[in-house]
Amino acid sequence: MELQYVSTRDASEVVSASQAILKGLANGGGLFVPTFIPKMDVSLEDLSKMTYQQTAYEVMKLFLTDFTKEELENCINRAYDAKFDTEEIAPLVYADGAYYLELFHGSTIAFKDMALSILPHLMITSARKNQIKNDIVILTATSGDTGKAALAGFAGVEGTKIIVFYPKDGVSPIQKQQMVTQTGDNTLVVGIDGNFDQAQTGVKKMFADEDLKKELDAAGYQFSSANSINIGRLVPQIVYYVYAYSRLLANDKIKAGESINVVVPTGNFGNILAAFYAKNMGLPIAKLICASNENKVLFDFFRTGVYDKNREFILTNSPSMDILISSNLERLIYRIAGEDAKANAALMQSLTTEGRYEITPQMRQALQDFYGNYSSEEETGQTIHDLYEKTGYVIDTHTAVAAGVYGKYKAETGDETPTVIASTASPFKFAKSVMTAIDASYAKEDDFALIDKLSEISRVEVPRAVEEIRSAPVRHKTICAVDQMPQVVRDFLK
Repeated sequence: MELQYVSTRDASEVVSASQAILKGLANGGGLFVPTFIPKMDVSLEDLSKMTYQQTAYEVMKLFLTDFTKEELENCINRAYDAKFDTEEIAPLVYADGAYYLELFHGSTIAFKDMALSILPHLMITSARKNQIKNDIVILTATSGDTGKAALAGFAGVEGTKIIVFYPKDGVSPIQKQQMVTQTGDNTLVVGIDGNFDQAQTGVKKMFADEDLKKELDAAGYQFSSANSINIGRLVPQIVYYVYAYSRLLANDKIKAGESINVVVPTGNFGNILAAFYAKNMGLPIAKLICASNENKVLFDFFRTGVYDKNREFILTNSPSMDILISSNLERLIYRIAGEDAKANAALMQSLTTEGRYEITPQMRQALQDFYGNYSSEEETGQTIHDLYEKTGYVIDTHTAVAAGVYGKYKAETGDETPTVIASTASPFKFAKSVMTAIDASYAKEDDFALIDKLSEISRVEVPRAVEEIRSAPVRHKTICAVDQMPQVVRDFLK
């Protein structure tokens, strides 16, 4: 049975996998979800003998059913290659009672590389499948990591252009430098006077603007997205949870069928949703632990059943999680609403008009697999400090949010289930925050000055991605107001 994709807001909009990847966002602002979640058709024992690339094929073939074996293997092999600095692609490191799944060994040292290395190949293959003549314009908002990973993936790819909007005062110095030094004539990076939620809302409005679509079509362009709203981002993320389980099994850390917990530092909810999908495919995951920073809208949602973005937006040292509208949560809401597009659309409309919605008691019952908590700025810094002092292992601020929340979960429950923590970024990406947490005397130095010291104390080489931007010229200097975003797009595509 061929798996298709349906809009979370309109049951009549059903498309193939390749069409969902090309569109990015469904009509009326909905997100594409699979019509059913397929079950894994290889055993856990067989998976334990596979490489990352082989595991990726076994997972992705079940979701991307209109891709041939040759097409999918070609996309996978071109994505997961020498651009990753470890042979294993996503190694597991044991430290202080948990397994850290290092998802930051790609070309931009953040977990977004895991999906954005393959998305351009999936998209170009999808365009050929659907006889698309227009150039594809990737339109993306970023809270710091998606932007650079998408730029790196699409730079120089024929038949595409990519425009990235970021909050000009809401990313780390290294995140910003990575973006504004990006090469490639088909790339544009724009800082906005606003926060990530405003950037993301601005992008969604452009996707929904029919007049702008017609204007672009006449000029030979069409929009698609590299944000985690694109199902082509979500499916590759399922892979590394399956792979992490297979590594634990291969290394005799667990027995086949034994459950694990997964902890994910969460902003836009895509990464933990991928773990939820893996669980529903049959991967033995017990608890999905959702870790928030001080923008704890998700913690409050799991605690009360009310999603309420009407609150102060806090800039933290884990900026990729500084989000109050967690777009991918809509995919989970649709599922727990009984896959009722009308019910889901009504909740999303309430979020748009009132900034909040409340789920039913029955829907809350369907969230038993999730545990939510948050880590304050002080607690996050303390987690980095304590883990380093205890083990010598250095983690970034986002991973520390997850580790801190895992500590709270264990204290509350006493649960000793083997646990994988998604380590979503290299500490080098947030060098000042990390080094200041380890030793407050570093507070006066800037990120770039601290890179070599971080390398020395962690006994890890400075990543190539950081070395490359130290002296790279700034190529992107455009700043605009939120309401100027459509005009910036028009000017770039002239």
